[in-house]
Amino acid sequence: MTQRPLLPPFDEETARAKVRAAEDAWNSRDPDRVALAYTEDCVWRNRDEFIVGREEIRAFLRRKWEKELNYRLRKELWSWTDNRISVRFRYEWQDADGRQWRSYGNEQWEFDADGLMRRREASINDLRVDAPDGESRREHRDDMWTPMAP
Repeated sequence: MTQRPLLPPFDEETARAKVRAAEDAWNSRDPDRVALAYTEDCVWRNRDEFIVGREEIRAFLRRKWEKELNYRLRKELWSWTDNRISVRFRYEWQDADGRQWRSYGNEQWEFDADGLMRRREASINDLRVDAPDGESRREHRDDMWTPMAP
């Protein structure tokens, strides 16, 4: 049975539920599952890349998760209005050489009447958390969550 998307207009409870649903989907690392939350013609800006439509979203996510290994994401509701939600997020990942990274960012989402995201704009910065000079960047890791069970 397919769960119906949370519909606008959002209140605090439904906005938080929408953010949690997005976090859960992205942590699945399943491009097909994630893409179902977006309209067929959804427009994204992710960093400096512009993406249009579910097929491009799927392709982008496949590339992303081939590069960003052991990806774990946490999203936090920042604000909302009738059909828009803003979140801040952080995620940790490893590159192919085993280096540890944390990415910080914010997203602005706009939804259609059916609760599907029609626009996503993301600004993201990456921070290497295992400093090459041996100096610990532990302060950046202390607020990370305990890894969730598979």
